This record gives sequence, C-alpha cells and structure tokens, in this order.
Amino acid sequence: MAAELGIFPQYIARKPETIVLQDKIMSLSGGSADITLLGAGPSGGAPLFRVDGKTMSLKGRRSVTDAATNAPLFDIVKEHMHLHATYAAVDPSGTKLLEVKSHFSLIGSKADVSFTDRSGRARTLLMKGDWASRSADIEDEKGVAVARISRKFGGNVGRELMGGQTYAVEIMPGVDMALVVAMCICLDAKKDADRGS
Repeated sequence: MAAELGIFPQYIARKPETIVLQDKIMSLSGGSADITLLGAGPSGGAPLFRVDGKTMSLKGRRSVTDAATNAPLFDIVKEHMHLHATYAAVDPSGTKLLEVKSHFSLIGSKADVSFTDRSGRARTLLMKGDWASRSADIEDEKGVAVARISRKFGGNVGRELMGGQTYAVEIMPGVDMALVVAMCICLDAKKDADRGS
C-alpha cells in the first residue's frame, strides 16, 4: 500500500500485523477487555487498545483507549434515525471520526465505512463476508484488501459456550489499526443488537 490509510498516525501498521479481539467479554463481566498485538510481548501479545465496559450505557456506548497511556481515543455509539443499522466512532470532543452503515445482503454481511483521512480526503471502505461467523474482508475503494477478519483464534471452549469468542484481524502495512478496531467493534455491536443482547 503506497499511501497511509487511516486517522491515527501512531497506529499505522508498518508491516503486516495481527491483532486479537475477544467478543462478549465486556458485556458478560462489565469490565474491560484488551485488544492485543499478536507476538509483541513476553506473554505472546502486548495490549494495544482497551475497550472499557464500565462506560457502556443503555445506548451501547463503548470507550476505546490506548492500552499503554490510557489516553482516550474514541467512543462507539449507535446512531438513530437511519434506515439501516449505523454506528459511529466519536473522539473525546464529540467529533465524528467514522461511520459504519450496514446493508441488507441475502448472503453474508456488508457494511460501508466512511471517514476522512489525515490528508482531508473522504474515504470509504467496504466490509463484506459473514460477520456472524467472524469471517470478513475489508477492502478499499479499489477492491484491495486492507484487513481480513479470521473466524477464530486460539480457543477457549468455556468462553465460547458463554457467548464469547476470540478472533484475529490481519492488517496490511500502511493501514490504521485503531480504524480497523473501531470497525470491528461497530459490527460487533450491530450483531449484539440483532441478537437482542
């Protein structure tokens, strides 16, 4: 990828990276969950982001912070008054950073992600696949894959039986890892809303 794709320069992947996300941990415990960078620490993964379940409200707000500095990055919120499920990431000042809008699809899942990159250019990414089974590709405007979501990573049968699941996201060089995390959290929130949880 020639140009950087994203919003947060400090989280641009310099090489292919894999991040690991855990589904449903916050909603079960009310606590926090780490999103880790695979293979970057003594325990096999250094925390990169933290999703704070304590700030979740009836409106489904989820706060994401930098795991190392605890600096707030954005909140994920559901936007109402849209025909299709729409979520947004807003920064601490309330400015919308991105919008994820799902679309009806007979097979699988589709969502458009709209944001303005660091250079001021309006961008749109397409997520397509089967979000329920955690398998999807994220492509840029030219159809080039910028990230890939894998169904499972590792495996904890007890956690999966309780509704949780761990999955990996491969991110290409030049792509903002925080942007991809925001997209995954938005679609996870949509899946939870669809199930009524």
